[in-house]
Amino acid sequence: MRLAIFDLDNTLLGGDSDHAWGEYLISKGIVDASSHASSNDQFYQQYTDGNLDINEYVRFTLGPVLDKPIAELAGLHNEFMQSFVRPIILPKAQDLIAQHKNEGHFCLIMSATNSFITQPIAEALAVDGLLATDLVINEGRYTGEIAGIPCFQEGKVNKLKHWIELQNEIYILEESVFYSDSINDLPLLKAVAIPFAVDPDQQLEEYAKQNSWKIISLR
Repeated sequence: MRLAIFDLDNTLLGGDSDHAWGEYLISKGIVDASSHASSNDQFYQQYTDGNLDINEYVRFTLGPVLDKPIAELAGLHNEFMQSFVRPIILPKAQDLIAQHKNEGHFCLIMSATNSFITQPIAEALAVDGLLATDLVINEGRYTGEIAGIPCFQEGKVNKLKHWIELQNEIYILEESVFYSDSINDLPLLKAVAIPFAVDPDQQLEEYAKQNSWKIISLR
């Protein structure tokens, strides 16, 4: 079975869910508006530039809600989904996922964004699986630390190879398809059979053109 792999933020979504979570926290008055917005934007720029410290960013993202039990966070996330995420789900992205499903492919989202934020989004997009940056849980609360390999840059390749080893089905990385907007995903884009640059950032667009990769838009 062929794997159809999708980045999430700015690929299937017309925005970044991690950054949007910060905006949601501001809208709820959970964090100081000016200081949190400034740091949120700085981290997003670091991600765009390809030099994000993902451990630091996860601690920043979850820091304001670490005192809340995971069960309570589900209510916040539901409101976040309705107000901030569903409006940026791209219809063409949903069509693309449906097309791959109709062709019998296993549709897998791989996202550097943490699993707390991404799991409900993956469910809304009705994909077959999700690999995201997993989180440490202690006594029913997130600690703000990453569990295992961050699903980021070269870590995406390593995490996917490990996942493939655990599957009963036979998936071959070198025969897979991967869609992404970000230069951060270059290691995985180079590892698959068919890389797609989706509404790519400037660095990825230049690389894709130099290597005759397909460039598409879901906007």
